[in-house]
Amino acid sequence: MKVKWGVIGCGGIADRRTLPGMMLLDNVELVAVMDANFEAAQRCRDKYNAKYAFDNIEELLAIPEIEAVYIASPVFCHKQQAMAAADAKKHILIEKPVGITSDEAQEIASYCEEKGVKLGVGFMMRFHAYHQKMREIIKSGKIGEIVSARAQLTCWYPEMANSWRQEMKLSGGGAMMDMGVHCVDLIRYITGLEVTEAAGFKGNQIFNYSVEDAGCVIFRLSNGATAYVDANFNIPDAAAKCKIEFYGTKGSIFAQGTISQIEGGEVEVLCADDSAEYDAGQNRGEVKPLKMDVELGNMYAKEIEAFGRAIKGECEIPVTALDAIMSQKVIEASYVSNDTKAYVTF
Repeated sequence: MKVKWGVIGCGGIADRRTLPGMMLLDNVELVAVMDANFEAAQRCRDKYNAKYAFDNIEELLAIPEIEAVYIASPVFCHKQQAMAAADAKKHILIEKPVGITSDEAQEIASYCEEKGVKLGVGFMMRFHAYHQKMREIIKSGKIGEIVSARAQLTCWYPEMANSWRQEMKLSGGGAMMDMGVHCVDLIRYITGLEVTEAAGFKGNQIFNYSVEDAGCVIFRLSNGATAYVDANFNIPDAAAKCKIEFYGTKGSIFAQGTISQIEGGEVEVLCADDSAEYDAGQNRGEVKPLKMDVELGNMYAKEIEAFGRAIKGECEIPVTALDAIMSQKVIEASYVSNDTKAYVTF
């Protein structure tokens, strides 16, 4: 049975990735699209064969047949739009971060719970076949106890007029909140571990907007392992490999190109012999990497399909507001740590 959707926000990620992903699915019917720029809404209506296009959410939310909305608007619009959707009894899939702050995100989540609507969050990289396979390998114990993890995501994001992502009061953060949060979320998801304390740095190395153009966070996981994430708005896309790595007592997983809007990349798994003992020569050439075989697809389609099944009661919400809020809190902790020169505990 198809889920009937409305889409709020027709630019950026919605038009570039999520709506094309929707079109691949049999359990989706796109009923209406909305954007403050009515021409953008009309273009998406025609491009994706929706019934209606609006320049306000009131008309979209008034359509009885719409069961769920996908909110892909700027984050400073999220609270008002999500609460209006909850009032209209529409289930909500919202892009990250849920709110400008984790407190605002919690307010939105609590409101949706009070209204009895389901709230999911668009951490689509959890649906990457490689990331799901990495989670499976770590859960199986194949690389032993996790002792270290690292991840990076960067892009080139120069100063632009009227860019809400470059205004702290409109976005809640810069490179770390926009991209580093994906890395934090993936480390939590793939390892199944939670963050217990964090410290970080942030700053503006190249650009002068009010959010950071570079930052990092180091955090301790609940099993005692340490993890490191960095994100930059000042490295050209072609110059970065966007890597994620996990190291355990029996092996490691090394991936590059998987932290992306496209499901691809390469992954190697190194597994040491269980009988390995201390080697003073530190010979690292004997273990041959194992290539990971998975069936790659479309992360956005899988994200929408899974949330649709959750709406129908066939599964749990795949990425909950609680998950998203925790990852956002880690980024906020890195900001606090930078300003106070102290660790933040959870």
